[in-house]
Amino acid sequence: MVLKDKKIVLGVTGGIAAYKACELARMLKKEGAFVRCVMTDAARKFITPLSLETLSCNPVSYDLFPAAGGGGINHIDLAQSDLIVIAPATANIIGKLAGGIADDLLTTVVMASKAPVLLAPAMNEWMYENPAVAENIERLKKRGFRFVGPESGELACGREGTGRLAELEDIVEAMREALSKRDMAAEKVLVTAGATREALDPVRFLSNASSGRMGYSMARAARRRGAEVVLVSGHSVLPEPPGVSVVRVVSAEEMMEAAIRYFPQSTVVIMAAAVSDFRPVKAHAKKMKKAEAVLTAALERTPDILKEMGKKRKGQFLVGFALETEDLVKNASAKLKEKNLDMVVANSPAGFDSETNEVTIIDRGGKVDVLLPMGKGEIAERILDRVVSMKAR
Repeated sequence: MVLKDKKIVLGVTGGIAAYKACELARMLKKEGAFVRCVMTDAARKFITPLSLETLSCNPVSYDLFPAAGGGGINHIDLAQSDLIVIAPATANIIGKLAGGIADDLLTTVVMASKAPVLLAPAMNEWMYENPAVAENIERLKKRGFRFVGPESGELACGREGTGRLAELEDIVEAMREALSKRDMAAEKVLVTAGATREALDPVRFLSNASSGRMGYSMARAARRRGAEVVLVSGHSVLPEPPGVSVVRVVSAEEMMEAAIRYFPQSTVVIMAAAVSDFRPVKAHAKKMKKAEAVLTAALERTPDILKEMGKKRKGQFLVGFALETEDLVKNASAKLKEKNLDMVVANSPAGFDSETNEVTIIDRGGKVDVLLPMGKGEIAERILDRVVSMKAR
């Protein structure tokens, strides 16, 4: 995982969204990060240091000049982190950082650090739209500061507008991106994901149990590493990955059309979708009645998208996925050759609708790597590591 074992300073400032920093600290701990929280005096009016200390499993710092003999961590120690994230970031902290002011512990830590800094603004809509705030944000962006959010919605004052703290998962994803390698900045990546559906009648269809998690993880990981990503998605209830262009489709035919449309301008293609192999020859225009004693449906093959890409490829790096229930390496290797792939990722049905999976990566040179059960996000990173390595040869 990108955040595992990373030293992260979580800065919390004085806004109503400060309570969400507690959940953010918990999420970062779950990711395996080492979290140190720094609070401003105003932040302590909204939440207590004890809450953050309990959730981060570390002492919370807030005094620039701690009491004599109290020990503690000074700003130079805190500055030696991998990433600083300030959530929520008020108009006040944004203004102080833009002006180079370091008059409390948090601003002093930022001033002394060489780590990337991510700000998650949260404030009233009128404050966010103030020209001074806009100028300060632009000034910080030019210096390399990163921003996530804010979002639009109901604000603490009861108004509707822009100023809500970004969703916590979006903040965590922005942190992953800030700490990721940028080794795919020159790539245009096409990913397919999710399950296709083939209609039997207006309410029934043939499909499979794919959740889309593997493909969505691939899209997020490629985007973090700097790639321009298009995700062609069949059925999935997962949220759209931030920064990724998502094209929604239903059937294998629709997925074929969308994938082929984006294929020519892509440099890396990752076909992780679970495409239905068969579809009804005829879809009934009206709902089929269960009163019928016997019902049969004639099936035909759907388009083989991966095979078609293997024929049309002109320099694209092509990755396929193979779901096998027996002779996994043998069958996946045959698929790699038959469809002219650079790499195939083989797995069993056990990974369907699961957060984790166990996969076997086979490349065109015959190298076979078995990845032990791990999260699909980590698997995506391992696959992209191999893609980058092979393209560099």
